[in-house]
This record gives sequence, C-alpha cells and structure tokens, in this order.
Amino acid sequence: MKKKTVEKTRHVLAWMNKAEYDHVLEHLYSRDPALQKHALHRISAWKGRFGYNTPVAVESTADLVRCQVLDSTGQLEANDLVLLYGMALVRFVNLITERQQKKVAKPLRHLARNLNIPEWVVNLRHDLTHRKLPTLKWCRKGCGFVLDWLQQVYWSRQLGGQLTEDWDSSSEEEGEEEDAKRQEGDLLFKQRKIEGHKKVRELLISYEQEQFQTYEELAKHGGQNIVWPDASADLSWILTQIKHFATDARDILVDVLMHDGFLIPTAEQLQSLNIDPSEDSLDVFAPCLPRVFLLLWLPLLKVLNSSVFIILILDKLFAELSNEPTNHRTYYIASWISEILLCNSKSESKAHRRQKIMKERIFIYRLQFPWQNLISSCVNAPCPATPFLLRQILSDMDKPLPTDTQQNLLQLCSIYTQCYHGNSSPEPSDPAQPVYTLQSLQERLVGDTSQNRDTTACNRTPASLQAPPTEELQEKLSAEILQERNSALKGSAWSVCTDKVPWKHYPLGKVPGQSEDPSCLMVESHSTFTVFDQQVELDQLPQHHGNRNVPLQSRGPTGSEGPLWTHSDLSKLKAGLTLF
Repeated sequence: MKKKTVEKTRHVLAWMNKAEYDHVLEHLYSRDPALQKHALHRISAWKGRFGYNTPVAVESTADLVRCQVLDSTGQLEANDLVLLYGMALVRFVNLITERQQKKVAKPLRHLARNLNIPEWVVNLRHDLTHRKLPTLKWCRKGCGFVLDWLQQVYWSRQLGGQLTEDWDSSSEEEGEEEDAKRQEGDLLFKQRKIEGHKKVRELLISYEQEQFQTYEELAKHGGQNIVWPDASADLSWILTQIKHFATDARDILVDVLMHDGFLIPTAEQLQSLNIDPSEDSLDVFAPCLPRVFLLLWLPLLKVLNSSVFIILILDKLFAELSNEPTNHRTYYIASWISEILLCNSKSESKAHRRQKIMKERIFIYRLQFPWQNLISSCVNAPCPATPFLLRQILSDMDKPLPTDTQQNLLQLCSIYTQCYHGNSSPEPSDPAQPVYTLQSLQERLVGDTSQNRDTTACNRTPASLQAPPTEELQEKLSAEILQERNSALKGSAWSVCTDKVPWKHYPLGKVPGQSEDPSCLMVESHSTFTVFDQQVELDQLPQHHGNRNVPLQSRGPTGSEGPLWTHSDLSKLKAGLTLF
C-alpha cells in the first residue's frame, strides 16, 4: 500500500523573510517620516508582487501612514488633509466590512461591532461620504485609532512570516454562530408558543361546548334559578388536560383566556345565556358578573385556583384594562377583577360562607395579594370602574393605608376618570370643598344660584342632572358685580362695557366692528417728541449727597429697596426713547 502524502497549504509571500516583515512593521509605526517613507516604498514593492491579492490590512495601513507623512510636511492645507484622511478612512471601513456582507445587506455599524470597531468610526465614514466634512482633528483621531486597531488585529498576528488573511474570520464566525443560535431559539420559541395557543384554544372551546350544552339542558327544566351540576366525565377529562397544560404554560393559558369568546363573552354567547348584550344594560361604575356567566367558568377556575394563577390573572386583567378597551371589554374585565377581590374579601360575614355560597366562589380561603402592586396597576389603568375597584382594594388590604391617604387617592382617581360615585368625590354644593374640574365649577355655580332662588327645588335635583349656567344667568351675574367693577375703575381711563356683546364669537385682541385689515390700527396723523420734552422733574427724586455714583433707590415704609438706577442711566434711557 502506498503511503498517503499530506500536502501542506502553500502561501505566496511578498517579503523575502520575517526580518524584512519586522523591519517594515517597525518603520510603519516609528512616527519618523523618513522611516515611514522607507516602509511605504517596501510596501509598494510588495503590492507589485501581490498584484490584486494584496491584504486589505496592508493596503489600509499604507494609505493611513501616507496621510501622516504628508501631514508632517506642513505643505498641505487643512482641507486637503481632510480629503486625504477621509479617503483612507472610507476605504478602510468599506474594505474591512464588505467581506462580512451576505446576501441580505446588514448595517455597517453592526458589521463593525463584530470586529470591535466603535460606532464613531463608522459615523466618521458616514459624515465623510454623505454629510458635511468633519474637522481635521477628528480625521487625525480616526487615523490614529485605526492604525492601532490594525496593529493589534492584523500585524501582531502574522507569525513566522505566514500570511493569514483570516484575521477577521473568528469574530465573524462567532457573531454568525451567535446570531444563528439566537434566531433558531427565537423561531423555536415562537413555534412552541403558536402550538401552545392552538392547543389551549381547542381545549377551551371544548370546555365551552360542554358547558353551553349543560346550560341548554338546565334552562329547559330549571327556569331562572339554575343549579349547575357536578362535572361530567367528558368535562373532567377536559379540565385535567387544561390543568396539565397550565403547569408548563400558565402564561399562554392566561393570554388565551383574555381573548374575546372566553372570559370576555361575545354578544352571541350572552344571548345564548339569556343575558342582555346591549351596552345600555352595563353599569360601568359598579361592574358585576352575571351569575350564569360566572357559573359557566367556575369549574375551570376552581381547578386553577392556586395563588400564583390568581395573581397572574389579576395582573393580566389590569394590563388588558390599561390598553383602553371597548366599553364591553372594560365592563367584563373589571367584573372579573371585582369578583376575584370579592372572593378574597376579609369583611365577608359567616352567612356568606355557607355551603351554597361556597359553590359560587372561585376560591374560599384568603390569599396574600401584592397590595401595593395592585394599587399601582389599578391607578395605571384608568376607566369608569377604577374608583370602584380601588375602593375594594383599599378596604381589603392587610395593612390599610391611613384614612386621609385613602380619601385623597379616591378623590384624585375620581377627578382623573371624571366618575363621581359613592364617597370618592367631593360634594359640589359644599363650599368648603375645592373645585378641580369644569363640571364641579358648573355644579357649584348652579347650586349656589338655585339655593338663593329655590332651596327646595335644589334639594330634589341631583347634582349630576344639573345643567350648566345659561346666558341669562351669566348676564344676571355680570349685572350684580357691575357696580363693584365701576368702583374699582373709578378715576381710570377705562370703563366697563354695558353693551350685550357675544364676546365668545370674538378672539382675544379683537373688538366688534374691527376690520380684518391691520392697517386700520394705524393713525392717520401723528407728531413726535422726545422724552426730554415731558415735564418730569428729576429733582423730586431722592438725591444722595456725597457720592454721585450711588444708585437711586426707592424705599417704602419698611425700607425695602426698589430698582437701582442712576441719573446717568435714566438720562441714557430717556435720550433713546421717542413717543408718538
């Protein structure tokens, strides 16, 4: 048998030996223009031997060192040097990053990051190519950084005179491997999530079909007071599958439950349960789940009534509430939150704990809720039901907040949501309560006027049904304070307008009958005179003897100092003014 010969990979080198290579490298980074010129001549000879296969790093190093040599002569202007440095830097970034480009183009900053090139170097190349040229200082800084980078990444890795052009392959391969692993992991996660959503939807739809079928049978015989029977064999199997799924993918199950058709019923589902689907029947200020709809989902929620699941579904419900859903979704989301809080209420009496009521509760024993997080979630999801839910949370906390804090929080919440119910809003008729909104101001105004005219009628009329003040009332109020305003303007050139002018139709700064042409504001004839022509006696101002540079001061009875002006300052000001 013949021995297999292993052929070694041969590289064509442009330098004669390693001594020449080290000699050129030392001269390139010597900072001596004469030695750098000698190194550039040797690299020119290398390029003649390499031809089109000259390493990118060698060519870029030569271009940048040539810029430094020409800069050291002092014979070129700054603009010429910027163009020289700019061309070398642009070629470096383009040549270094183009080997990493694949079929789908990637941004240069991403490719440069894989090579440990900072983003400011790429931005410098971008400015040189597309925008205003940078300063010479930045070009020199970029040249120095790139030369140091080339020395560390390329020149120092050439061992034994062997040409290795794979100086950027390791970082490139590592970056590609990381990207491939990340993409593969993301794709696998998305596939599992899609499959999980599909599976849990099928299970929940099967659960609903069983429950609706049971309801139809009960509705035929049970009338209004429906007593839900125990789970059948088929329903028990479905509940077991859902419970097993929730152990590994609880988040997916909660996400699907938030979709329309599950915990948020559709209009068709409500009609099937003999529930009015119209929004007029919904009390958004005090939401409450319909009993039949609660009984429909009670078997499933009892199977999943762990503290982790209950807290997770509460967080998800508040998150959905913060997305500004429709009134229908808002009502049922808030109703589920209220039902969970009611089950955990500590103020529930023993009568409510009897066996019949226990069957209609999601869970019986009190859970430890993160109350501070619930308050934050509730406040961050404002809706008409927010004061109602916040009141439930505040009343059930293990360590209640101070009463003043609770009242202030409820008032702020009511003001923000414009919902005034229960004890959460100030009475508009109480003069001691401050006015926060336009509605409160209108109610205060109408309430005060109505009390002066007819106290009994005011007591019968709810504050929420009172109308805003009419124009007649506004005119009456203006007439009452007309005398007070005239007395305040006594001795002034101004007077109160008594004409009935609809000022709301005129913008600020415009009067009735005013033309749209701005030239109407110009006077036809005028004369000018200087300020010195005015009869203003500076001698009446207090004088400070002994030092004319002391500024004039106006002092009141308390000795407080006014504006500091000297006679010279006043003279300069008056000399530059001209009055019409």
